[in-house]
Amino acid sequence: MSRTVKWGILSTAKISRNHIIPAIKLSNNGEVVAIASRNSESANEVAKSFGIKTAYGNYEDLLLGNGIDAIYNPLPNNLHLEYTLKALEKGKHVLCEKPIGLNANEAKELKSYLKKFPNLKVMEAFMYKFHPQWISLKELIKGGDIGAIKSIQTMFAYFNIDVDNIRNSVEAGGGALMDIGCYCVSFPRFILDEEPISAFGAMQHDAGF
Repeated sequence: MSRTVKWGILSTAKISRNHIIPAIKLSNNGEVVAIASRNSESANEVAKSFGIKTAYGNYEDLLLGNGIDAIYNPLPNNLHLEYTLKALEKGKHVLCEKPIGLNANEAKELKSYLKKFPNLKVMEAFMYKFHPQWISLKELIKGGDIGAIKSIQTMFAYFNIDVDNIRNSVEAGGGALMDIGCYCVSFPRFILDEEPISAFGAMQHDAGF
């Protein structure tokens, strides 16, 4: 029998409230035991609504909390690496929202840092990799049922013209590639279990951003 993983949630963000916390509560091997926000009021409100035992008014106090096995990190992109490293230092596993870093150097820094903690795990939260439809598709491709893959085209889009939305903030590590374009990059690598030989990019800038 696998033991229960006790989770601490960094931030009361919408993805935490609407998806991650409900999913953990529905699991048979996870329990949300703590949540943190930048202010105590928000943390206490969400904790009360979900029956979470402990609420913290800042992120650092949660990382210091006892009885927490793993951290879910959905903070703004520019804080992903910082708080993932801090969680490791406190002996916590980490599920970090994508992107796991702002660039290749940050990803390399995390990979190197992890060597100090051989018993801890860090994962980037690309949930689609665990979805039955994509697992089945991968098996079909590997089994030759579809035939040789010659080309993969992906498109992921939605309408976001809010200049104040954090996803459009350069300072917070925002941008279309970091927010949803990363799925279009991740998907072919996952399906084919291969890395690209070369890559190029083109970007269209919006004057309002």
